[in-house]
Amino acid sequence: MDPAAFPNLDPDLAGIIAAIPDLGDSLDDLPAARAMLAAMAEAGGEVDLSGLEVADLPLTAYDSPASVRVYRPSGATAPLPGLLHLHGGGFCLGSVDLEHAVSADLARSLGVVVASVEYRLAPEHPYPAGLEDCYAGLRLLAELDGVDPARLGVHGQSAGGGLAAATALLARDRGGPALAFQSLGVPELDDRLDTPSMRHADAMPMWSRSQGAKSWEFYLGGQDADGYAAPARMADLAGLPPAYVVTCELDPLRDEGIAYAARLLAAGVSVELHSYPGTFHGVEIAQGTPIVERMRADLHGALRRGLRA
Repeated sequence: MDPAAFPNLDPDLAGIIAAIPDLGDSLDDLPAARAMLAAMAEAGGEVDLSGLEVADLPLTAYDSPASVRVYRPSGATAPLPGLLHLHGGGFCLGSVDLEHAVSADLARSLGVVVASVEYRLAPEHPYPAGLEDCYAGLRLLAELDGVDPARLGVHGQSAGGGLAAATALLARDRGGPALAFQSLGVPELDDRLDTPSMRHADAMPMWSRSQGAKSWEFYLGGQDADGYAAPARMADLAGLPPAYVVTCELDPLRDEGIAYAARLLAAGVSVELHSYPGTFHGVEIAQGTPIVERMRADLHGALRRGLRA
């Protein structure tokens, strides 16, 4: 894509924008998109797991056919906070393998137990399958030995951010497990696709209105969205845990994230909102740039505070 098309782009990101193609129709060929991401996970190289114990656990005891990958800091002598990590991918892409390095970094840097959920993907498994897997993962995390059930959080990016918001709603409405914190990174929250940033989105890097429409089509599978499928539709947001919400200026999802943060505040929920100028959806691919390093530091700081880590 041409960096000149984005006058507000952070200058440090111009090189990465010039190198990526227009992905506006990438979900039209779902098998190809999945193959591309699987190749990226395989090409990522060996992940540093030093100081961690890692295990894949089934969720069958929690009425789910899915699994979680648990990352536990070695040598802990007291119960640690627990963080449910939900990968992104428009509800139809992604895996724990693709987020392997991120999960390991969160566990080691924060000193928390991370449970990364291999939730079922749409369209083969439409809503509520993936969300129920995420909730099952939270139940497992809350019951793990060495996890402090008073310091549980949920974190996700993009569709994972939407699933994190929905998991917090389920935990509230099903009577637990109680969450101390929710972290919603560039969350996908609203199937109506009618915010200003979404209506003018087809020229944006990495995500577009047409991708959003296809993503929701896959996820809903012909159903009408309720407030757990699309948290922006939830009428009552009171009683939810404190939130850290991230949006990016050049992201079609920007305005639904900001609107959700504002509604949380209006409902009496404590919110820290960061809207990063000059950034785009998936900006984390620009590893090592000052803005991405700042976003990582801000996220880790918020999670440390929220989980009392």
